[in-house]
Amino acid sequence: MKVSGSVSRKFGAETGNFPAVWEFVSQVLTEYGVDEAVLMQIELGVEEVFVNIASYAYPGTKGEAEVAVSVEDGAAILRFTDSGVAFDPLAAPAPDTDLPAEERQIGGLGIYLVKEMMDDVSYRYEDGKNVLVIKKLLRA
Repeated sequence: MKVSGSVSRKFGAETGNFPAVWEFVSQVLTEYGVDEAVLMQIELGVEEVFVNIASYAYPGTKGEAEVAVSVEDGAAILRFTDSGVAFDPLAAPAPDTDLPAEERQIGGLGIYLVKEMMDDVSYRYEDGKNVLVIKKLLRA
């Protein structure tokens, strides 16, 4: 089991690359001894964030997303960085989950779920890059 440190890797920002992204993230977190129940929650967050980058960050062109994984102070920390269109997903209003699905506006549910499942989610735009960080405490 690892004690600390960050590992990162770049992926083409294409939805078809999600399995490779998850393989990378899960391998690193498994080396840290992260529990399977926590891994399942993290997988949903990683999928939502990466697929959104792949779908919206580079309209009409191709780009990359860097995924960094670390475990610090009892938490898994995942940082997603891309050079795509500046977009703060945390600024979007929360969806009205009281409405029936067919009456809700499209969009926003995924990041809402990420914010609900993770213990901390932050966004910043710096040096021409979107940086989204999700943090999950390592308890089942």
